[in-house]
Amino acid sequence: MTLKVGSIMDGIVVNITNFGAFVEVEGKTGLVHISEVSDSYVKDVRKHLKEQDKVKVKVLSIDDKGRISLSIKQANPVKKSVKPAEIDWQKQKTKNDTISFEDRMSKFLKESEERFQDLRKHQNVKSGKRNKKSSCNL
Repeated sequence: MTLKVGSIMDGIVVNITNFGAFVEVEGKTGLVHISEVSDSYVKDVRKHLKEQDKVKVKVLSIDDKGRISLSIKQANPVKKSVKPAEIDWQKQKTKNDTISFEDRMSKFLKESEERFQDLRKHQNVKSGKRNKKSSCNL
């Protein structure tokens, strides 16, 4: 089998570095970057791979200089079954669900106006203190 982008083949780990592992495939060496070693977070490649390990890799790219980019995690896709969340549609409505939209809106507006008035009072008190201090210094 020839090296083509997208092909999946067996290889042997020949060297491990901090940023990934070099894998020999069909007489050529390619790099499996640390982000392509496993689906889970990989802090240390050496905890996942050892030299002379046989691994299945997918060819991601081959650049103009002949450098080969490989992936272990894409060669071994793990099918995760996604289970939908269980929702109890028959449960009783909460207190907030029984309030109409108009009632919620009027409550919100009332509380907002009260907060705004408090803020204005606070600003007036602050500015009043500044004005008294500045007039005393004259």
